[in-house]
Amino acid sequence: MAYKYMAEAWRKPSESYVEELMRERVIVWRRQPAICRIDKPTRIDRARRLGYKDKPGYVIVRVRVKRGGLNKQRPRSGRRQKRMGVNKYKPAKSLRLIAEERAARKFPNLEVLNSYWVWEDGRYKWFEVIMVDRALLPELKLGKGRGRVFRGLTSAGRKVRGLLAK
Repeated sequence: MAYKYMAEAWRKPSESYVEELMRERVIVWRRQPAICRIDKPTRIDRARRLGYKDKPGYVIVRVRVKRGGLNKQRPRSGRRQKRMGVNKYKPAKSLRLIAEERAARKFPNLEVLNSYWVWEDGRYKWFEVIMVDRALLPELKLGKGRGRVFRGLTSAGRKVRGLLAK
């Protein structure tokens, strides 16, 4: 029953207690490394809905990703301005998928199960990635080979590939 009210509060953070709580937390988060392992999920209701269980083998990682588009490096040799192509480049992947991939690279022994948005400010977006130790949890049947993220099999990856309706 409590999860229902938590989910409701997170749906409209500005109208609930969530915004002022997160403003305080983000001050600390900005000083932390971009990818850090945490003990408990910030949004337990969301994590549980996406498959998280509080038992050995499940790990939560908070990832900070810089917002905005890409800036390509400026070409060294001569071009006319029109063909320079430096600004206004958009990544083909969502920031959530980029966060999942970074977490997977940082923890090569773990497999990404899913992820969810936690907070954002003007400069960064924070996502929490649910990761699983394949050796401890063989019953999950994650498939052969490493890297569900890199093959676009997580929900963020499937969304980018156009396989999810939302």
